[in-house]
Amino acid sequence: MYKKENKSIYFIGMVIAMLLWGISWTSGKAAVEHSNIQVSSFWRYFISFIGMIPVMFYMKRSLKTDLIGSIYMILAGLLSAAFSYLFFAGLAHGDAGYGGTIVTSLVPLITYFLSMIIFSTKVSTKQIIALGIGIFGAIILLKIPMEGLSFLNLNSIYFLKCAIVWSFVTIITQKISHRVDPIFYTLVLFGVTAFTNMIFALPYHPFEITLYDSIFWWNILFNGLLAGTFAMAIFFVSASKIGAHNTGVFMFIVPIGAIVSSYFVYGERIAESTIIGCLLSLFAIILFNKKSKLKKSVEDK
Repeated sequence: MYKKENKSIYFIGMVIAMLLWGISWTSGKAAVEHSNIQVSSFWRYFISFIGMIPVMFYMKRSLKTDLIGSIYMILAGLLSAAFSYLFFAGLAHGDAGYGGTIVTSLVPLITYFLSMIIFSTKVSTKQIIALGIGIFGAIILLKIPMEGLSFLNLNSIYFLKCAIVWSFVTIITQKISHRVDPIFYTLVLFGVTAFTNMIFALPYHPFEITLYDSIFWWNILFNGLLAGTFAMAIFFVSASKIGAHNTGVFMFIVPIGAIVSSYFVYGERIAESTIIGCLLSLFAIILFNKKSKLKKSVEDK
């Protein structure tokens, strides 16, 4: 008799990956405070790139893709380079906990809208309602009812741009998922990102290791190896087992890691509006991805 696979280990793996991504916001802030945006952006992805090479060969992943896949991977890498700059720029000016929350909450919502526009994705009435709730959550997150357009300041604008850029990366990832192995795609993404960031970091002498202290190196190693290579490998393995439609919910563990770590390291206090906005966005993601009983029963047959 067929024994159903125990997926508990994959759920635990997904939680670990999300917590590492959350802590990376606080760790990234420490890194950029002890270097600069350009150097932090380069080393974070260069370390991830080097770390991903043995992972890919150990897992015996395919290196094959086609011309279109190659073009999209390069484009995704360039967008990822822009994201990394905005990530560290945001952390240089704003709070890590707030950044981790707002980006995690906004990316799925923006991605849904882009999918509807680019792919002409059809949405049900339930999904439209979910998006409406998500938009309301985003408005609360950006503190628009309380502070108007003040979210356009340096404390928030970089994080908003982060969410927009990463949504485009997500769209590209979805579009070429059938053309390239996800681990190989990630390797190329890290490589293109690191090379692009290196060009902008060269004026700041990134290879003169003694220019940067141990706080920078420990935190950039954490971001590159643990939050980068290790967390990405766990994410892909776990996501393939628990289903892609479930990963959106797990993403909301990221703010927990960001908020808790930033509280203990920097004493950052999270606003009530951030918590409410995050919860509304989480509810919107669950509602958007929730399948009807009829559809689920058909797929299970």
